[in-house]
Amino acid sequence: MGANLICAASMVLWAAGLPAADTLIPLVPPVLLTAARVVMAAAFLLPIWWLIDGGRALLQANWGRGILVGGVGFALGAYLMILGQSMTGPVTVAVISATMPVMGIALEVVFDKRRITFGLIIGLLLSLIGGAMVVLGLPGEVNLDLGLGAAVCFCSVLSFTLGSRWAVTAFPTLSTIGRTTITLVGAAICIALAATAQMLAGGPQPQWQALGWNSFAALVIFAVGGMAVSQVLWISAVDRLGIGVSAMHINMTPFYVMLIIFALGGSWSWLQALSAAIVGLGVLIAQGILPVPSPKPSRPL
Repeated sequence: MGANLICAASMVLWAAGLPAADTLIPLVPPVLLTAARVVMAAAFLLPIWWLIDGGRALLQANWGRGILVGGVGFALGAYLMILGQSMTGPVTVAVISATMPVMGIALEVVFDKRRITFGLIIGLLLSLIGGAMVVLGLPGEVNLDLGLGAAVCFCSVLSFTLGSRWAVTAFPTLSTIGRTTITLVGAAICIALAATAQMLAGGPQPQWQALGWNSFAALVIFAVGGMAVSQVLWISAVDRLGIGVSAMHINMTPFYVMLIIFALGGSWSWLQALSAAIVGLGVLIAQGILPVPSPKPSRPL
């Protein structure tokens, strides 16, 4: 259960950063906001890694691989998610993101020869049902676009799933803080180059006059809590649980967001509470913590 609590804590911290992001998104273009967030997260973790593991660990690390994994897995994934949402909408993004457990388990079956059990199938189905319930319960009309934008969102989720797995498998000798930091630094380098190119090309600029200390505080919450610390816990959970089961926890994120908003004076959603309970049940069943009897093959008469 310890690894599940670590993964849940990662999702709570990530969810806590979303309200802070809402105050920044109208003021800062997506690519620039992503760059600021990732660069701040990497800058926060780099000295901590040095203090914990020493300078030798940093010097001997495979930085080329870190840039590749961070760039393809996290920087590209973040950019494609922004692009996909601009082409579709938040509902499509939520639906595609809910399929991440399927991608994670598929990767484990292909690369790790993971055995598909009845409990795993039931747990996966419950996770998908819980994720779908949140989307279907959103206020207003649910518009689902399954065109090119959905394909872009799918590539984003696949990119993040691969990046999370590679962060563990590509750096077997590094600690969790090392794996997280080297990939976030790689992502920061790639997304910072993209943001610089956009600014030099005359792309959209931040609304500088509207930014202040409150905006900086929101960025710190979004980057340090919602990415740096959350990512350390996430990579630790992926290392212990695998990417498939860890990804199931993502479908509980809307419930955590609702809890945070409720604590700040917002309304309570029983639908999101029920969906989170269903996802949580699926996570426990998929790991065999709550065993389910497998159906017995019928005997011929």
